[in-house]
Amino acid sequence: MDIRELNRQAVLASVEAVGRVDDDLGRATPCEGWVLADLLAHMTAQHRGFAAAARGHGGDLHAWEVRPLGADPAGEYAVAAQDVLDAFTRSGVLERKFVLPELGATIPGATAIGFHFIDYVVHTWDVARSLGDRFDLAPELAGPALEIARAVPDDSSRSKPGAAFGPSVSPARQDAALDEILALLGRSPAWPDRDR
Repeated sequence: MDIRELNRQAVLASVEAVGRVDDDLGRATPCEGWVLADLLAHMTAQHRGFAAAARGHGGDLHAWEVRPLGADPAGEYAVAAQDVLDAFTRSGVLERKFVLPELGATIPGATAIGFHFIDYVVHTWDVARSLGDRFDLAPELAGPALEIARAVPDDSSRSKPGAAFGPSVSPARQDAALDEILALLGRSPAWPDRDR
């Protein structure tokens, strides 16, 4: 399946999860040091940045800027999500070179969209767990997401401030693809009950 379609499904799942957010933006999240407001602001900014990169403007740091949430965080998020989905449909986007300042790299569009895809699989789970909800990863997304998660280097760079993912942890269940994805990318699948 085209990485853009996988990404589209993951992003739409994230829009659905964010749509359930209430006024309690101070809720804890699985992202260490972030409350829900921080997570939503980050997710919105990443959509804007990746959309800019898809349009050839990834080097514009303003596009990646994390801004305070407005009066309608879910609505603002949905607009940013649609913008990145639209940007990813552009002709030649899979071959375009995306400038990604956070990585200090320029990479092919197909790879960059893969990064965006795995980020939104994980962040949808983050939002759902912050709300006390379940997140069931669609079966057609599980295999490709697991393949990408297994390819992310698990090295000392994950311990640096601002790292996208923490060091890997042991999954709660060995047979669940989502648990393995989360654990590979430094999330405790049992969050917030780390003793389960």
